Amino acid sequence: MPKGVKKKHLTPFCFCCMIAQVIRVNEILKQALLYDFYGELLTEHQKEIYGRFVSDDLSLGEIAKEAGISRQGVHDIIKRCSAALSGYEEKLHLVERFMAVKQKVEHIDALLSGYEKEGDETVLRRIRDISREILDEL
Repeated sequence: MPKGVKKKHLTPFCFCCMIAQVIRVNEILKQALLYDFYGELLTEHQKEIYGRFVSDDLSLGEIAKEAGISRQGVHDIIKRCSAALSGYEEKLHLVERFMAVKQKVEHIDALLSGYEKEGDETVLRRIRDISREILDEL
């Protein structure tokens, strides 16, 4: 290390900030998935406001200015939409099912990559088993 350059250390505060950012990103991704799956069940006005918040990443103030309503009004709509979309997922589990199938397809893809390298016939049986699981879930 060059002379005069201090080594950076990860402080507990920095670590907590990083965890908070990861949690926030995960929450945004969750909201976007819920909106993609259930957004059409919202009213046109709700879709416009919630879509601007989730998809366009606008602030409450920016959305309020564009929509001609108060910041508090935007906040209330977003809160109601989030609750409604979460409620749909609790009842229908479409996102949960989609994520499970996506994970299995990724597993199949990884198995195929291994099969291309090794030519192991057990891989084909495992792929067939996973594809049956997917079909059973649908």
